[in-house]
Formats: sequence, structure tokens, C-alpha cells
Amino acid sequence: MYQELTSNPMFGLILSIAMYLGALAIFKRFPFPLLNPLVLSTIFIILFLKITKIPYENYYKGGDILNILITPATVALGIPLYNTFHLLKKHVRSIMTGILLGTVTSTFFTGILAILFHLKKDIMVSIMPKSVTTAIALGISEKMHGIATVTLVIVIITGIIGSIIGPSILKVLKVTDPVAQGVALGSAAHAIGTSRALELGPVEGAMSGLAIGVTGVVTVFVAPLMTQFVLAIF
Repeated sequence: MYQELTSNPMFGLILSIAMYLGALAIFKRFPFPLLNPLVLSTIFIILFLKITKIPYENYYKGGDILNILITPATVALGIPLYNTFHLLKKHVRSIMTGILLGTVTSTFFTGILAILFHLKKDIMVSIMPKSVTTAIALGISEKMHGIATVTLVIVIITGIIGSIIGPSILKVLKVTDPVAQGVALGSAAHAIGTSRALELGPVEGAMSGLAIGVTGVVTVFVAPLMTQFVLAIF
């Protein structure tokens, strides 16, 4: 009975939703950056599976259902973008330039750090697309013969860290423009950063959603080129 219950796809789905809602309630009560709902819910799920000794494979059957919702959720970001389209037209040159330079800089220094820490090439190419959404990052990593698991982990870590410290960094640097804030969070911390941007406001969320797509497309071309460039100069 117990085995049948935990192996049912609904188990993983309900557990994920319940843990996230619990973490969200804690975050609303104590709005501290380190108590990010995604971080807390992940920790809660890991602890629950460890304590109950439920195989991860059983949980993932239900968790995988949520992955199906990633695409429509990403498409839904077009709604706030449509509502703020006038801002996009007004700042399109600055937005595109910022995303391009940010992507080039990010991939370059990621490669440099990989060299300095003597990481193997397969690890290096796996972490190059760290700032784009999971689906695109895995595609880029696979194309460059990276390790999918490493890519997945670094993408999640990047998103979590970016969403936690991103707003504080923007505040310290006195970046107050909502367009700039949204583009920064979306291009640096992909979908997780966008969820944080949506909390800041509709303009920030819309620009962050735009940045996800543009950064993904740019990274498809920049990551392989920057990998070869870094390897060539070192």
C-alpha cells in the first residue's frame, strides 16, 4: 500500500505543491532573501525523501508533471510584455545591447574561472550556459558535449543566487529603472530571476521575461564561440 502510494505520480505532484506553499507561507511571514520559497521547498523535499527513505525516482514521476508546465508558463510571460510593449519599443536598442554585452561578459568570465580552477573541458562547457532557462541550457550543453546533470544543477544554483542577491546588488548600484532591473534579473537568473522580478512590478517582470528569450538565443551562438576563444588564449 505504502509503495503503491508513493509510486503514484500524484504523490510527487502533491508533495511539490504542498512544500512550495508551505515555504511560501514562511517567506511571507519572514521576507528574508535567504528564505526564498524555491530554496526552502527544495530543502524540505530533500529532507522529507531522506527521512522517509522514499526513492527519488518515485517522487520524480509526479515532479515531472510540473515540467510540462514550464513551456506554457514561459509563454504566459508574454502577457505582461504585451502590456508594456511601448517601453520595449522605446528602449529596444539599450535592452538588446545590454543583453548581448551581458551574455558575452558572463560566458567569458565563466570560461576564465573554469580555466583558473582547472576544470575539465566537459565540466567547463556544462556550466557555460548557466544563465539561460533550463530547456535552452540543456540543449546548448548537449551540443557542446557537456554533462546534462552538471548543467541542470548550475542553472538552478545560478537562478536561486541571482534571485536572492540580485535585487540587493541593483539597490547598492542604485539601479532604479524598472526596465534595467527586469533585464538584469532575467538575463542573469532566467526564470527564477523573473519570478523575483514579477514581485518587484509588472514592468520588471515583463522585461525579465523578454530577457530570458533573448539571452537564450544569444547564448546559443555565444557560448560555443566563447568556449573556443577562452581555450585558445589559455
